[in-house]
Amino acid sequence: MAEEKKGFIKEFGEFVARGNVMNMAVGVIIGGAFSNITKSLTDDIISPILGLFGGANFDQYVLPLSGDAVISYGKFITAVINFLIMAFVVFWLVKTVNRIVDKATPKKPEAPAAPTTKICPFCKSEIALEAIRCPHCTSEIPKMRPASEG
Repeated sequence: MAEEKKGFIKEFGEFVARGNVMNMAVGVIIGGAFSNITKSLTDDIISPILGLFGGANFDQYVLPLSGDAVISYGKFITAVINFLIMAFVVFWLVKTVNRIVDKATPKKPEAPAAPTTKICPFCKSEIALEAIRCPHCTSEIPKMRPASEG
């Protein structure tokens, strides 16, 4: 039982130490901090500016139901604005990083495609690579030896 536990702990340690898990953890932490920045941008800057045109802050828009119960649809609008800002910034960041990576990555020349046709030695028409008789002049095509056989 103790040996199984050590194996499990070792396996878990290897799992956590993998780059993907660590990258994801860093991303979640940075995403949480970025979410706070985006929320502050929306709540403290954008909503008050938009409130100048509408006369009120979005967070104050509510739909009273009964008694103290209300639907705070203004807070939902603020959350949608937060999401759109965050999505735009993340899109911009990913696009910028991809552009930088593309410029830094050396381009490999594409290998030419394997030929699918050959030239008939008699009539010089283009024919299928596997052809043993030319469909144009009906000549029998001699089997060509590969260049490596010389």
